Amino acid sequence: MASTHITKKIKEIATCSICQNLMMNPVSITCGHSFCQMCLEQHLYRVPRSQGQNMFTCPLCHAPFDKNSFRANRHLESIIEVFEEMDQEQVCEAHGEQLQLFCEDDGQLICWLCERAPQHQGHTTELVEDVCQGYKEKLQKAAAKLNELHLECMNQKAFMATQITEWQDTIEIHRQKIISDFKNLHTFLHEEEKSFLWRLEKEEEKMLVKLRESKAKLEQKSDELEDHKVELEAKCQGSDQNLLQDVKGTLSRTSFVKLETSEAFPLVIQTVCDVAELYLDVKKILRRYQVSVTLDPNTAYPALTLSNDRRKVFNGCYQQNLTVSSRRFTVFPCVLGSEGFTSGRHYFEVHVGEGTNWDVGVCMENVMRGLGMKQEPELGFWAIQLCPENGYAALTSPRTALDLRERPVVVGIVLDYEAGTVSFYNMTTGSHIFTFPKASFSDILRPYFRICQRSPLFLPPCNE
Repeated sequence: MASTHITKKIKEIATCSICQNLMMNPVSITCGHSFCQMCLEQHLYRVPRSQGQNMFTCPLCHAPFDKNSFRANRHLESIIEVFEEMDQEQVCEAHGEQLQLFCEDDGQLICWLCERAPQHQGHTTELVEDVCQGYKEKLQKAAAKLNELHLECMNQKAFMATQITEWQDTIEIHRQKIISDFKNLHTFLHEEEKSFLWRLEKEEEKMLVKLRESKAKLEQKSDELEDHKVELEAKCQGSDQNLLQDVKGTLSRTSFVKLETSEAFPLVIQTVCDVAELYLDVKKILRRYQVSVTLDPNTAYPALTLSNDRRKVFNGCYQQNLTVSSRRFTVFPCVLGSEGFTSGRHYFEVHVGEGTNWDVGVCMENVMRGLGMKQEPELGFWAIQLCPENGYAALTSPRTALDLRERPVVVGIVLDYEAGTVSFYNMTTGSHIFTFPKASFSDILRPYFRICQRSPLFLPPCNE
């Protein structure tokens, strides 16, 4: 029987250098090397040709060969078949004998010489054919159990696929409903817009008719007065005889000339449409996300005084003996809200009143609070400002001036964490003030306030 060394040598010869397995349908090329037919054909598709359309290089020695030159190696194929038969008999690597015994203790196949070796002394050994059936049944049971688990896994996989489809279908239905609802709303508002514009146009035409009629009467009266004036001037410039000719009749006719006061039409538009009041209650929509905000005394600048309920703050005298805190603002008169936001949509209001110098907005938890502090988005601040010198501005970089038609008494701040937006509203009118460009929030965000003298701030409770 062949030795282990010879067996390994045969296996090396019969191994394809491309797939590293025993060759299947071995073919030889011009240089004498052999490969699996399929491996060689796949290799030819992946490598460039050396010359012409059919010339390639050997994967081992790189010698050129023609694609049409490789031939089936029948002798090598026969050797592989013999080797596979020998391999199926499984000989002992240590002794070259057939593995006819099974060691129960070590769970491995052994030959009769292994059984006598010291490492297997006292072990339970049996003939392969005697134990094979028992282990075959155990393997079949194990396979049956795995088959059941696989079937259950496939059922769960199918159920999950159904869940995914159902969820996507549900989302799509909801998406289409939202699109449809807003489309209907857009159509309705467009029709309402046309209706109001039509009514306004009719109101304009009706008033213009009256005004133009009044203007025409005045033009007619102006011509009449001009005629009388010319007649009188002509008499005054003529001879004495001409002046006295029918002078009493002329004076009598002149005395009857009157100028009636034109009707004063009230130029008040009757077709009034407050879109926000009629169709969109902006305040009601925003307050669905309202949260109660109070002030954090441990962050307050030493000159700031907070009310007992921590909803009102004003800039007064510098306070002594304050609790030492690394969270306290030390350069600018600022204070943060106690509440931190890491997700979701949140809205809160700030009553700025008649103050003339303030900042309101949100900032990151870890912003600088001493020297070097700059209120801009790149450093974690999203706020708007009112200052005496420059008026209203958004604290972008550089600043964005805000031209507000009406002075806000209450400012509403909307934070949409996932969307990365911070928006501001004039809650006196329900109008939009400013929205910062989309950001990517990754830290805790907290309400932020800067309070200067004579500009106290008040945080109204949610129910106000």
